[in-house]
Amino acid sequence: MAHCEQVISAAGTVDTVISRMRSLGAALPARDGVAVFNRVYLAVTEAVDRHIDAGGFPDARAAIALDVRFAERYLAAVETAAAERRPPACWRPLFQFRRHPGVRPLQFALAGINAHIGHDLALAVVDTCRTLDCEPVDLEDEFDRVGDLLVSLEERIREDLMPGPDLLQIADPLTHLLGAWSLERARDAAWTAARALWALRRLPDVAGEFAERLDTAVGFAGRMLLTPLPG
Repeated sequence: MAHCEQVISAAGTVDTVISRMRSLGAALPARDGVAVFNRVYLAVTEAVDRHIDAGGFPDARAAIALDVRFAERYLAAVETAAAERRPPACWRPLFQFRRHPGVRPLQFALAGINAHIGHDLALAVVDTCRTLDCEPVDLEDEFDRVGDLLVSLEERIREDLMPGPDLLQIADPLTHLLGAWSLERARDAAWTAARALWALRRLPDVAGEFAERLDTAVGFAGRMLLTPLPG
């Protein structure tokens, strides 16, 4: 694969975003919906960091840049909401329902993953290409490896947050919500969206409209994932 040649700015490091996520988690009640997602995402980011340190990426600089740009979009959404401004549409359902007693922890986790993969990942690829002066194809290996880590962690996330088998019955509405969303499909769609946004970069009006529609669609899916359910 062609490698990105630019050096990543020292201002953005994986350790920095991990520290910010740990601080955020410490400041939030454990049952808060953002805290639930933050714990999941922190585990993912720590796994990526270990993978980078172990030489698991063909281009460590590109992997770090993608991981940091990706995390920064989530953290920016949190800061925007904390300042009582409107975050991107994809994140609004999680912030609106974060304290709802009828929403289960697994729903919070999946809604956050939906927002972050469905919307933020595509834009993070474009951000990284601009930072490193490279093309999306130059990041494909790193994108795939990060995606593989996310998919492998999804099973653990479901096991940690899923009610026990005696509680989760086929008729439980949560069962149907789980079957309606797939991280792997969301990851594939994010790659397609990233390539489309990059191809449209010289048509900023069209690219902006595309990104806005993507944001809205992902937000709609997030709202469905956060449908309050009976206890």
